[in-house]
Amino acid sequence: MKFRLRSIQSGFTLVEAIIVIVILGIIAGIAGLFLSGRVQQYQDLGLRIELSDTADTAARRISRELHLAIPNSVRSANSGCIEFIPAYDGGRYRSATNSTGGGNAFTTTQAITGFDVIGPLAATPSPGDFLVIYNLGIPVADAYASADNRVSLNNLSTTSFLSFGSKQFPFESPGKKFQLVSGTEQAVSYVCSGVGVDAKGNGTGRLYRVSGYGFVYPEPTACAAIGTSPVVAQNVSACQFTYDPGVRERTGLVSIRLTLAKSVMQTSESVNLYYDVNVNNVP
Repeated sequence: MKFRLRSIQSGFTLVEAIIVIVILGIIAGIAGLFLSGRVQQYQDLGLRIELSDTADTAARRISRELHLAIPNSVRSANSGCIEFIPAYDGGRYRSATNSTGGGNAFTTTQAITGFDVIGPLAATPSPGDFLVIYNLGIPVADAYASADNRVSLNNLSTTSFLSFGSKQFPFESPGKKFQLVSGTEQAVSYVCSGVGVDAKGNGTGRLYRVSGYGFVYPEPTACAAIGTSPVVAQNVSACQFTYDPGVRERTGLVSIRLTLAKSVMQTSESVNLYYDVNVNNVP
């Protein structure tokens, strides 16, 4: 008896192959939509974090410097800038001689050329730095005006004795306090310039830190010139500074409103920041 072996062949038909390809395409499309959404969310989050960090860093830097401003020196020519005189050190002066008549005491009854510091300073002041006493921000007691309560130190100053040209101060400080200001930086301004939004949704403005331009008196009606000042924040789409002096010789309030906007490919984000800074105005 003879047996015939018949080979059995199996495989996909063309129709079956097309069906498989279509199904795989649908699955890939669904997966792509799901993943693209996740990637977009990740890009949005990264951009928001970048803008938030930039705005927060700028506001904190301004806040830190405002806390070092000499009393009653904060002012704002307009909502696009804030100006103040930062102090790098300070202390208390000798207000009376010792029992034997020794010591260099501060007085307002006559011109003096120096006084003793009660408790040493952190470092020796540089010649050309400025000494300010009892700043009230009013005529005769305004550190922006050179003839009032501000004087330039000379090279005889030490950590325990401050020396300057002959000067008769108009007032003494109730707390016997003084502040020292850098002769290089002098007054400082934070200025917003070019604020707006372009067609792509990017903030067009920048926030600058301006210094070294001197002391402007009387108070100007325009912000300090930017020049080659360093940039603190970019992509600024809105910016506003307001200053409420409150009760003189107490506490003032600086309000900072900063909006940053940036667009990257399909992602467009903006961040709004509002920051209040309490300023000590007790001279």
